[in-house]
Amino acid sequence: MTITKSVTFIAKEGSEAKMKELLSAMVVPSKAEKGCLFYEIFQYENERNRFMAVETWENEDALNGHKTSAHYAVYKSSYEPYCKDKYSDELEVLA
Repeated sequence: MTITKSVTFIAKEGSEAKMKELLSAMVVPSKAEKGCLFYEIFQYENERNRFMAVETWENEDALNGHKTSAHYAVYKSSYEPYCKDKYSDELEVLA
């Protein structure tokens, strides 16, 4: 069963460029991971401090592998000083 998540980030004022840099750096290596079906970062046009990561993984093992990757560790240890708020949702695909 696939897992799709959306993760929303609200950058602190003045930190939009740094958040964009950190989140964008996740795209290429995440897409290269085994079990990654979709991984994109979006920036809201009408709220430039708001970003959303949308990711789909083949299964729980693939998502767990992502969470143990080197690029995830860099992101995890770097984003908090630039982030005002973060929340995530698991999404269900309706057929």
